Amino acid sequence: MPAMTIGTLAREGGVGVETVRYYQRRGLMPEPERSGFPGSGGVRRYGDDDARRLRFIRAAQTAGFTLEEIRDLLALDTMEDRRKVREMAGMRIGALDQRIADLQRARNALATLTDRCGNGSEGPCPILAAFERD
Repeated sequence: MPAMTIGTLAREGGVGVETVRYYQRRGLMPEPERSGFPGSGGVRRYGDDDARRLRFIRAAQTAGFTLEEIRDLLALDTMEDRRKVREMAGMRIGALDQRIADLQRARNALATLTDRCGNGSEGPCPILAAFERD
């Protein structure tokens, strides 16, 4: 698809137009020149490389990378620094493992409270009481 509008690009990437503009402001996506002559209010046109870049950003976000880390990944892609990319991915895996462990602890605590709440009928609900603690 050679000449996409920002709306078409956004649809291709599964995001909204404002998300594309946000990525442009953050320096993650290029902002092409407007078509037409100066002052004509021409439309910006995007190509397949822009769509690939947008999909890359979204996939990296899904993997848990921050926008700053994604900027670094995009720069590393142009330098083909596989070692650094592996290091970044390894750090992200470690962070995800920690988050999973934290979520598992929270799940176990909530399951225990739910069990206590279901087994008793007097006094305050253990779930609500736990949330009121400092």
